[in-house]
Amino acid sequence: MRMSAPSGSPALFGRAATTSLLTTAALAAGALVPGLPAPARGATVAGRVLEVVAAKQGSPYEYGATGPSRFDCSGLTLYAFRAVGRSLPRTAADQYQRTRHVAAAARAPGDLVFFHHGDGVYHVGVYAGHNRMWHAPKSGARVRLERIWTPDVWYGRVR
Repeated sequence: MRMSAPSGSPALFGRAATTSLLTTAALAAGALVPGLPAPARGATVAGRVLEVVAAKQGSPYEYGATGPSRFDCSGLTLYAFRAVGRSLPRTAADQYQRTRHVAAAARAPGDLVFFHHGDGVYHVGVYAGHNRMWHAPKSGARVRLERIWTPDVWYGRVR
């Protein structure tokens, strides 16, 4: 015998209300975490990549690590794009070669930010908009959102 919940009980709301409540909470979380795209853009590949890297905020840096709980710079970008069904090579330099290069004026959230010295790429992060990026900076640091500190960067868009 199935018993019904008393009037006004949360059980009366059912699965649809629970789903709606969880969706509202997820969208509200995006407004609380800097660098996440607006909910309307969340369904795009770039928006989903930003959600993945933001969810890894605070994960420790470890040279050569590709997740799910520790990352180096290119391991974080590899992990984020793999999570949304896109393929990238392992190293920052190889990732730069695989992307469609874009000018700074054309950069968009979700693009990759490549730090270079001469022709050599040595660091990568995910552009979050407003001159900020998500990245796994260095040994002893954690994944974080940070202002891009130099104009000497290149941008690439994953195809």
